[in-house]
Amino acid sequence: MTQTITRLFDDYADATTAIRELEAIGVPHDHLSIVASNADKSHGDHVDQDDDSINDHGDVSRGVSTGAVLGGAGGLLAGLGLLAIPGLGPIVAAGWLAATAAGAGIGAAGGAATGSIVGALKNAGHDENDAHVYAEGVRRGGSLVSAKVPDDLVSEAEAVLERNRSVDAQSRGASYRETGWTSFDDTAPAYTAEQVHEERARYTTGTRL
Repeated sequence: MTQTITRLFDDYADATTAIRELEAIGVPHDHLSIVASNADKSHGDHVDQDDDSINDHGDVSRGVSTGAVLGGAGGLLAGLGLLAIPGLGPIVAAGWLAATAAGAGIGAAGGAATGSIVGALKNAGHDENDAHVYAEGVRRGGSLVSAKVPDDLVSEAEAVLERNRSVDAQSRGASYRETGWTSFDDTAPAYTAEQVHEERARYTTGTRL
């Protein structure tokens, strides 16, 4: 049996370190996923999209040498690609969560809306409130790591995510709500590069929430 563990990170470097450590403890590559904001184009600008802002393949679109530049050789990070999803804006992503959020792999029986990152997270077993916070976190410039972890590795996997400075979803949700936020809205305008920089500065200076 497996459990799905998901955490938000303010710093992309922390998220990728966590991915590598999860791989090192034995979590299979196809059980891992990362979805990270590319609103500031820090990961390149090779998104192949049409008028509806979704790439023409309905899946992660890989730019030239994207994996080599972003993730290094081997593992999940070598497969990183670039994609645009309504509400999230431009992202870099790899793995099962990215595929379901892009509109593949979620059936109606799962009770989740195809093409929705919130639906993908709920379908994986996450609480609705946490799913909305995680999606909003990516929209605001964060990086989301999700892993389907064998039961015997759950404690070790959670320790990996914690020591790499993952975000507490309840505290971050409370912080968002202080500004009037209620839930992730995939019809809302994506954050601009300037807004992402401001949001990252808010949480990466001083005490992390």
